[in-house]
Order: sequence, then C-alpha cells, then structure tokens
Amino acid sequence: MPIPASWSGPLLSVLRIAAALTFLHHGTSKFLGLPPFPVPPPLPPMLIAAGVIELVGGALLLIGFFTRPVSFIASGMCAVAYFMVHAPKGFFPSVNQGEAALLYAFIFLYLAAAGAGPWSVDATRNRS
Repeated sequence: MPIPASWSGPLLSVLRIAAALTFLHHGTSKFLGLPPFPVPPPLPPMLIAAGVIELVGGALLLIGFFTRPVSFIASGMCAVAYFMVHAPKGFFPSVNQGEAALLYAFIFLYLAAAGAGPWSVDATRNRS
C-alpha cells in the first residue's frame, strides 16, 4: 500500500525534526559533553565552528525556524567535513566513516530547497 500524497508535508517535518535532533546531538557532544566527545578540550577552531553550527543550527532546525538558510549552511558544513575529514581516508563512505556527513549534507540540501514542512515556526509565520 503506497503512502498517501497527503502525508508528504508531515513526513517532511518528521525528516527535519529527526535530522535536527541527531545533528543537535553532535553539538551537545562537543560543548556539553553529552555524550562525551572523543577529542579532549580545548577544541581546534574548525571543531568549534562545526559545533556552533550543529548546536545553533540543530536547535533552529528542530523548531523549523529559518529552515532554508540554516539548512544550506549546515549542508555546506557537512560537505566540507566529508571532503576534509572523511574522503582522505578512502573513496567509499563505508570505509572512510563518512556516511553520516554525506547523508546530512544531502538531507540538509533537500531541506534548503523544500522548506520546513507544516509543523514548523516557518509555516506558522507564513500563515499569519
């Protein structure tokens, strides 16, 4: 049984929320130690920049506020992370452990184009 087309908006919101929660988790790991981050403090500047994008961007995406620009920035950060950190370790994402960065980059690129979905601050702001 196919999923009804009427579900596409709510499922877009569910995708945004799930991606935002897991992205936010990376930021809390770097700055709050929940769960513990494998790199001991002080963090290098690139990890601080990534952590800020993950923490602030993840929170904004979670509520669906400024979704398109935040998603675009997050997508770029994840692409940079993939090519700077993971790609030098090998061609295949399963070998270089870059699956998450690669998936985040494309999910956030999609959200930058599609928007936040109906369950978001953006949708509420557009209605009024």
